[in-house]
Amino acid sequence: MATETGDGMSSHMRGVTVTTVSTVAGLLAGVVSALVATGPKDTVGLTIAVVAIVAQLPVLYALGIDFREFSTKDNLYVAFMTVVFWFISWGLLLTTSAFQ
Repeated sequence: MATETGDGMSSHMRGVTVTTVSTVAGLLAGVVSALVATGPKDTVGLTIAVVAIVAQLPVLYALGIDFREFSTKDNLYVAFMTVVFWFISWGLLLTTSAFQ
């Protein structure tokens, strides 16, 4: 295809992959926060979200996306998507008392 980049992944597939990995990382961070943190004021939950942001970068690299080429906008997008899905999933799990 003419729209493929040098690594063989189109820009659309790159965007879908980054969004999917960020979403899954945020959801997993929310579940782990619900399991580990003692409540909404426990800073362990936020620490898990930060770890999820950093931990997904090697996953992206393994999937063929060089995160070192990310612009500031790309990095902010990854962090935003991860934190939003972490916040929503952890908030839902806290209000439903699913793991208590």
